[in-house]
Amino acid sequence: MIHPNTELKFVNNEIGNGVFATEFIPKGTILYVKDEFEIEVSKSRFNKMGKLHRDIIEKYSYMDERGVRVLSWDNAKYINHRCDCNSMSTAYGFEIAIRDISADEEITDEYGMFNIPESVKISCGCSNCRQMLLPTDIDNNYKAWDVLVKDAIEHINHVDQPLWDILDDVTKNDLMGFLLSQDEYRSVINLKHNNLTKKSPDKISGNQNNTHAA
Repeated sequence: MIHPNTELKFVNNEIGNGVFATEFIPKGTILYVKDEFEIEVSKSRFNKMGKLHRDIIEKYSYMDERGVRVLSWDNAKYINHRCDCNSMSTAYGFEIAIRDISADEEITDEYGMFNIPESVKISCGCSNCRQMLLPTDIDNNYKAWDVLVKDAIEHINHVDQPLWDILDDVTKNDLMGFLLSQDEYRSVINLKHNNLTKKSPDKISGNQNNTHAA
């Protein structure tokens, strides 16, 4: 489920739709929680689908650490990638604002956390655009991403959290344990699915258009 203070808007012909904040959203706000309504598609089920359905799943879903494709039931599936994103996935089952997000600003993710099986050409328009998303992005960048995510999580208790009640009790306890210095921080490297078939990094498939992964 996506944060309630968001809406779907058309970005441009190349990207399509995106998700925008309708009000100011401060750093540390939980923006998306994987809830019970999300559609989970196993590898075997995916392989049995026809091409039309596989294309839809590949465009709008993300792959979790189990290798299961997750398709959001609401507008979360339209969150786009930017290399200077304002939201990131965590290993706690939610996405969090890693900096303040202004009203009318597009909410964007780091797709490098989403177990992409092959290289994807991107052009997000930011000054630090990597030009390609690679299956190895999480291996190469998780330490830097952990710094941003960990810092954002430390703000959780200081901002309004409309999605807090959707978190399960185990996740809440784990978060409180970390914030009280009783438990270790759970690194985003835990989002990695280790059984993906590695493909050549020069193979390009698709673009960033409305492919969500949380």
